[in-house]
Amino acid sequence: MRPDAIYAICGFNDIPSRKAMGFNLIAVDDHGNHRPWSIIVVRWGKKVLGYANKCPHNGVNLDWERNEFLDPCGIRLMCGKHGSTFELGTGRCVEGPCQGSALTPIALAVLDGDICVLGERLVEEDASLDH
Repeated sequence: MRPDAIYAICGFNDIPSRKAMGFNLIAVDDHGNHRPWSIIVVRWGKKVLGYANKCPHNGVNLDWERNEFLDPCGIRLMCGKHGSTFELGTGRCVEGPCQGSALTPIALAVLDGDICVLGERLVEEDASLDH
C-alpha cells in the first residue's frame, strides 16, 4: 500500500445513499505493470465502504448485472453467481458457499466532495487514452 496515493473516482453524490456502484480501474504495481482492478463502492448515508469486486468463493465478480450488488432487501452485498451474501460493514460472508470468508476491503475517503481510493497507484483516465 502506498500511503501517498489518493485518487478521486467519483463524486460523493454520484452514488445514492443505500446503493452500490462498481468501478473498473487499472492499478499500477511497483514495477509499473498495469492490472485490471474491479472494486465496489457502497454509500450508506454519509459513510462509504469499498471492497474488491471478487467473490472469495471462486473469484468471480459479484454483480450479475452492471451495478447490481445488493440483495433483494438492499441490506447486504450479494454474489450473483452463487447467492453468497456479505455484511456491508465488514464484508464477511454470512450465507452461501463461502460462509466465514470475507471480501477484500478497499481504503476509501471522502475528500472535497469526491470519493477517493487511498493507497493504490492507479492509471489516470486521461493518461490511458493516450495509448
